[in-house]
Amino acid sequence: MKMPTERTTRVAKTATALALLSVFLMVGLSTRITYGSGSREIPDLPRTDGRSGSTPPAEESDFVPSYVELHQSGELAKRAGELWQMMESCTLCPRSCGVNRLVGERGYCRAPGTRLILASIQPHFGEERPLVGRGGSGTIFFSHCNLRCVFCQNYQISILGRGTAVSIEDLAAAMLSLQEMGCHNINVVTPTHYSPHIVAALDIAAGKGLRIPLVWNTSGWERVEVLRLLDGVVDIYLPDIKFAASAEAGEFTGTPNYPQDTRAAVLEMHRQVGVARPDERGIINRGLMIRHLVMPDSASGSRDVLDWIAGNLPSDTYINIMEQYSPHHQAFNFPRIARRIDPGEYQAVVHHARDLGLTNLDSRTARWLH
Repeated sequence: MKMPTERTTRVAKTATALALLSVFLMVGLSTRITYGSGSREIPDLPRTDGRSGSTPPAEESDFVPSYVELHQSGELAKRAGELWQMMESCTLCPRSCGVNRLVGERGYCRAPGTRLILASIQPHFGEERPLVGRGGSGTIFFSHCNLRCVFCQNYQISILGRGTAVSIEDLAAAMLSLQEMGCHNINVVTPTHYSPHIVAALDIAAGKGLRIPLVWNTSGWERVEVLRLLDGVVDIYLPDIKFAASAEAGEFTGTPNYPQDTRAAVLEMHRQVGVARPDERGIINRGLMIRHLVMPDSASGSRDVLDWIAGNLPSDTYINIMEQYSPHHQAFNFPRIARRIDPGEYQAVVHHARDLGLTNLDSRTARWLH
């Protein structure tokens, strides 16, 4: 009997991964996903190279995620159980609706309890460069959200909840498939309301060989108590800091306490993972990476956001000051934010970051300094 070669084995594994991912990509959404460099239609999976039937392999890394040790000790399963119990009177996010999601009740975010809804799963090449590398960032977009941003580009997913219902085992299999395809990390997008499911899936996947970092790609509106249960689980925190002032946060997201809650959350994230620094390949495996979207007429309070970062975090904290705001969803009902920003508005914010001595700006931000 002819034994399979290493090449045919790799092809078979990749074909399996592509087949699994295609199940999730057949949702048929005409939604738009916000990327680090802008927004665009959800892309298809990367094309094969025509030789091996696989995407180009990512470089090997010696980094071992801390969740591996938690899995081996049984602590990861324990954390998942603690988070799961929080859904009985849901306090996973600062809104603390108190509904019992375990018996089918739905709170403000409208997320179910025992299952979860996914919008898409894909190797992503539009995130920050240190997350993308050669192999891409293994993004998993979750449906529903605990905010109600009137300018949301993804409202079909976040508010209408479009997506595919899957099990925790399905999610674990998807994580392993993204690793098999060469992604540098597992990037969970809008994860807060599905924290128990993600940690439970991570425990299953770790037992089957998952060894790439977990990126917590969040709106920033997190409970410190929940983040402490993620200590040692998450390798890279990727929060937004959307607003500096309660008035604008309340008007545009329905969440006036967003600024103070997010600041406390970001400080806890930094305590856990520290400053994000790339390895010899230029890939970040651990650390805090902050995003801030500049909005028209200083609606997001960009200067104040940067002032707070400069006053409370190290000067080499990774910051992506994003320029791609455009009005979507209900934004045209709010004259102040019913337009794109102009280049002068954005450049003034970037120069303010430089003047504050913030030295670790995303490459797409830093180009505005030249």
